[in-house]
Amino acid sequence: MAELKFGETMHEPVLGVNAPERAKTTICQPYEYSRRELVEPDWRRFPGWQNVTRTEWRDPAWQRARSVRNLRQLREVCGGGLSEEFFADLAADQERYATMPLRLTPQLMNTISPRVEPSTAGWYMDPVRRYMLPAASDRQSEWPSHPLATRDSLGERAMWMVEGLVHRYPTKVLVELTSTCPQYCGHCTRMDLVGTSVPGFTKNRFSMRTADRADAMVEYLRGRPVVRDVVVSGGDVANVPWPRLQMFVEQLLEIGSIRDIRLATKGLIGLPQHWLAYEVRKGMAELANVASARNVNFSVHTHVNAVQQLTPLVAEASRGLLEAGVGELRNQSVLLEGVNATVNDILDLCFALRDETSILPYYFYLCDMVPGVEHWRIPLGRAQTLQDSIMGYLPGFATPRIVCDVPFVGKRWVHQAVAYDREKGISSWRKNYRTPLDRDDSESLTDLHSYYDPINTLPEAGRQWWREMGRSPA
Repeated sequence: MAELKFGETMHEPVLGVNAPERAKTTICQPYEYSRRELVEPDWRRFPGWQNVTRTEWRDPAWQRARSVRNLRQLREVCGGGLSEEFFADLAADQERYATMPLRLTPQLMNTISPRVEPSTAGWYMDPVRRYMLPAASDRQSEWPSHPLATRDSLGERAMWMVEGLVHRYPTKVLVELTSTCPQYCGHCTRMDLVGTSVPGFTKNRFSMRTADRADAMVEYLRGRPVVRDVVVSGGDVANVPWPRLQMFVEQLLEIGSIRDIRLATKGLIGLPQHWLAYEVRKGMAELANVASARNVNFSVHTHVNAVQQLTPLVAEASRGLLEAGVGELRNQSVLLEGVNATVNDILDLCFALRDETSILPYYFYLCDMVPGVEHWRIPLGRAQTLQDSIMGYLPGFATPRIVCDVPFVGKRWVHQAVAYDREKGISSWRKNYRTPLDRDDSESLTDLHSYYDPINTLPEAGRQWWREMGRSPA
């Protein structure tokens, strides 16, 4: 190597000895970005909606009244495009496996196979159908549920300080203001409480009157200045009568210790017509004005799992909320096999959220361990690989964190597991704060808590271990 003189710098060739040849070769990125224009699918492709006008479609009352709640209504809307075998498959799922009742708004159903008329083959493969309208043939045959799955997988009910108010984290609470939604997702983590009962599961119910519960929640928060962050959810706040929701948020805004208020609604994509209604937009502007004057962060969280659920109406509703003064819109997805569990799925969705709807990608959750979700869940190791693979494409502030909501621990970034047995699919986690369940336990911050991969994804040795262990992992 030649000796360097003072002031000279040694530079290695960036492309190596074959730089001229390599420079001529175009190497594609693992993911190629391209902006995609949103399109509202033509609802008239459904035989039952051929005569529905644009005015009717934009009417939230029409959307609610025409929601599909049973297979008879689904037949009427779809006509003869779906086979008898497909309907039998849906019926078998509702009878044997489903944890949630059937309820699809026309807006949401219109995003299933959005470019073609209803067909059995198209619907079987469609990601929105797979998680909003599950069929028995989708399920895992040997392990439709994990042996350690529970109806209240996160133990939220045990952390109710007031009926429906979960004080799980030191400075924030979850308020379950309602137990209904405009639409029901098959993987719902609150399947124990949300929605009406189904053949396989009788739902729990709130015992207090709605108004009394709301008053008790506000009273609890007034006496807990440590709480600065309130997530108002359910269910879905789009199903709370607007005057009641506005009054509840106004009461929260009067509590000086509360600095963050977040409204949680999948209705932003399932029923954007609700958020475009005059009364709601006017009321949101009033709340946003008060929040701004009191220096309170006021935001909306939604739940989009597939990019095709984003339409011009969703974008219009999102812009309307931002124009009303809402500080930020954020999206929380759930990683679901066959829906969004690839790098392309995740990045396509995140870019569309940012580019077309001004919604911030926030979290991708591993699916919680409620009954009947094993065909949707993916293992921790795969989630870790996905997190690594999506880095560097999106702006840092819009790169979602992939998290595991560990029972009795809370949300943890997938790389925070302190141990991981990939053969048995058991990961171990610690927490850095106490919940109401262990506030007097001196060992609680060193205890290990477990999360379990879906058994069908394990190597054969791990599957056999679970067969032999039955219900006990110890």
